[in-house]
Amino acid sequence: MSDNVLISYDPATGEELWQGKHGDVDAAVSAARRAWPSWAARPLTNRIEMVSRFANEVRAEADGLAELIAREAGKPLWEARTEVEAVINKVDISVNAYAERTGKKKLDSGLNGTASVRHKPHGTMAVLGPYNFPAHLPNGHIIPALIAGNVVLFKPSEKTPAVGAALVECFRKASFPEGVVQLVVGGPDEGKALVAHPGIDGVLFTGSANAGIAINRKLAANPGKIVALEMGGNNPMVVTKTPKLKDAAVLIVQSAFTTAGQRCTAARRLIVVDSVYDALMDELVPLTKKLIVGDPLSEPQPFMGPVIDNETADRLSESFLALVTAGGKPICHLRRPDPEKPFLTPGIIDTTDIEDRPDIELFGPILQVIRVPDLDSAITEANNTRFGLSASLIGGSPEDYGRFWANIRAGIINWNRPTNGASSGAPFGGIGLSGNHRPAAYYAADYCAYPVASTEMEQPRATIGVGLKD
Repeated sequence: MSDNVLISYDPATGEELWQGKHGDVDAAVSAARRAWPSWAARPLTNRIEMVSRFANEVRAEADGLAELIAREAGKPLWEARTEVEAVINKVDISVNAYAERTGKKKLDSGLNGTASVRHKPHGTMAVLGPYNFPAHLPNGHIIPALIAGNVVLFKPSEKTPAVGAALVECFRKASFPEGVVQLVVGGPDEGKALVAHPGIDGVLFTGSANAGIAINRKLAANPGKIVALEMGGNNPMVVTKTPKLKDAAVLIVQSAFTTAGQRCTAARRLIVVDSVYDALMDELVPLTKKLIVGDPLSEPQPFMGPVIDNETADRLSESFLALVTAGGKPICHLRRPDPEKPFLTPGIIDTTDIEDRPDIELFGPILQVIRVPDLDSAITEANNTRFGLSASLIGGSPEDYGRFWANIRAGIINWNRPTNGASSGAPFGGIGLSGNHRPAAYYAADYCAYPVASTEMEQPRATIGVGLKD
């Protein structure tokens, strides 16, 4: 097989799923720059009509796209279907967000004419997508960028290129002009080439902190490029006194183990006040052991599919063992039923006695439990991270939540809800190693266009009132 061919595999079966040639970055950028002027000059209503046609194409292909996501990303079919719905819904959300966040404003200045604020697109945008939501997350950059008048070069994760190709095919079927939305197949080399290319005006990235930091470093001396980084989290979930421990256990499982723990907002650390620890574990452990881990297309549907590949499963298994070696006490062992396939059972480990807990994102179904004496200690422990994406408080009073909300460092803060629950009508992003203060979701409109201030009169009119000789 040629080195120029990228192959994608079904993680549940190991079978080859898709293959395609690596993209030519220079040629793609040239085509995009040729397409941009006419796309940007189109009326906004026309660009909105075009993305609405794209949504209709996705709707027509919904079943096939959901099955492809399930097979290539390894997520259960029920979850893949919700991702396809999110792709469709993103269009209306983005249209509303553009009007609200970047709409036109006019300020009548009387004799001084009219003052106005409008927004312009940046130009050619590189969108670098992740494998955990291979359609929804890149689409969350692509649609707002197109509405604003940008053209897009989309490089999907090298682990989920088939979904990326299917998404771009829907744009083609919607009759988008050539060069406006292009697929760039490839791995890290193509990603680096896009980031560094002088013809790229912006980089919209979703992925790991290490990759995001590398992008930030590469472009640090180039302030002319807009850069939006949506990275991971070492997200805390704090549980304090509550009569609803059964519900608390469900929220914990949803937060830590949905998508096999492969969500940037997944709960990584469960911080429990001592007074509820034993009773909470009595609910959480049996529920965790009941979760079905299986093939994404099997019936009955599993709660979790595999993680993305065997290399990831190996790394997570080693990480769990390292936590045990460092003094962690396993509550539910992370197990791998088949050493040839990347299925993992959910792992829960008490790391209270580990002196220097590693502040890293273990991107999989591993939940660390930390016991603390009270809520103030829990808040301190929750903030003991360089990340700052998502945090959730379970239990407590409104006053407790007020204290929690005021003191937690995160871009998403929830109460009696999962860490991975975020409104589509709200911003989505974090601080620290979780992002660069350019939240996505509803606020993606902010980084897809820049504001232009104007003062305008139909005819020139001006006088100089002082400082002239007679």
